[in-house]
Amino acid sequence: MFAVIETGGKQYKVIEQDIIFVEKLDVNEGDEIVFDSVKALSNDNGFKVGTPVVEGAKVTAKVLKNGKNKKIYVLKYKPKKNEKKKIGHRQPFTKVQIVKIEG
Repeated sequence: MFAVIETGGKQYKVIEQDIIFVEKLDVNEGDEIVFDSVKALSNDNGFKVGTPVVEGAKVTAKVLKNGKNKKIYVLKYKPKKNEKKKIGHRQPFTKVQIVKIEG
């Protein structure tokens, strides 16, 4: 059994007990979160594709951690203008474990 969920503008294919990193969600560690935006669902009854979501399907997940990724550096450079700019960025994430897929 697997499901395709959407969160943070991205889609993830998940099965039970999967651990995934998603865009930062406004939840605390240890909380449970329900993803209602299930785009596709595969179970014993077959494969269902939503238009745009599968009715009555939901995925429950437990929040393991909130954090930030490693820093990436962006270097902006304009030749012949003596312009250089180094910018760093750390993308926040939420680490979740899929507990149950219903539908």
